[in-house]
Amino acid sequence: MSSSNNAPAAPAPSTKPLPFSFSLAAGAIAGVTEILTMYPLDVVKTRFQLTVGKSESNSILGSFKTIIQTEGPKALYRGILPPILVEAPKRAIKFGANDQYRQFYKQRFGVKDSQGLAIATGVSAGCTEALVVVSFDLVKIRLQDKRNHGKYKNTMDCVATIMREEGFAGFFKGLEATVLRHAVWNGGYFGVISGIRTALPEPETKEGLLLKNFVCGTVGGTVGTILNTPFDVVKTRVQSQVSAPYKYSWAIPAISTIIREEGPIALYKGFLPKVLRLGPGGGILLVVYDFVTSYMRKNF
Repeated sequence: MSSSNNAPAAPAPSTKPLPFSFSLAAGAIAGVTEILTMYPLDVVKTRFQLTVGKSESNSILGSFKTIIQTEGPKALYRGILPPILVEAPKRAIKFGANDQYRQFYKQRFGVKDSQGLAIATGVSAGCTEALVVVSFDLVKIRLQDKRNHGKYKNTMDCVATIMREEGFAGFFKGLEATVLRHAVWNGGYFGVISGIRTALPEPETKEGLLLKNFVCGTVGGTVGTILNTPFDVVKTRVQSQVSAPYKYSWAIPAISTIIREEGPIALYKGFLPKVLRLGPGGGILLVVYDFVTSYMRKNF
């Protein structure tokens, strides 16, 4: 994702947990920073994922060129309003819910900080996050889809059209695939960060800490993307469908259909722009989040 689809590991045991509202604010700042930086790659990713058969361009740069030439440079940011609107609560839930689930599991089950706990909290936070973002992701996909170029005047017109033609339930198309996408990505992301942070030596300078966080976040984001891309492809296909009969419905049957008709490699359509966004994007998230939370702990 998005939308979609883009969070740091839980703080070290000696770090005093921030109030939930502070975690929410820090997560929101980190998320908006990432999306403003990396959004054009998300547009290209969606175009790749919606292509059945051979695409117009097999390269990211070629896709940028085609989009700019045929639709104008603004098209690289088409559909950005829904993810911007949901980015704050989305990232805030990712960060804040992860911290809350971590504290809950430790208190309820007496577990200690570990990679397993990081994976469990990541999956839990991902499921919670998916419930919030699914409708916003659907609107974003409809706006990004080149087949809908000129169909919608703006974001609100897209929302009104979906409500009129598909009803309120239409905003929740792809919910199952969205839950799987976010649960898998967050579980992989948090788990990898926990493992790398434990393995790497503690930095002695602020610059070293920033580098370590960026490396952890980038590797975590890359692994999360490798794990969840098939569910992201399915989610995009499901949410792009406007009217019945629907070719894609539930996630697992949709994966089987794609493999049968296009081969297993099709489950990784859009992987390169996705990983280029969510790999470095994960690093940006972690660095910004840690910077903001450190500032909060020092000044509030």
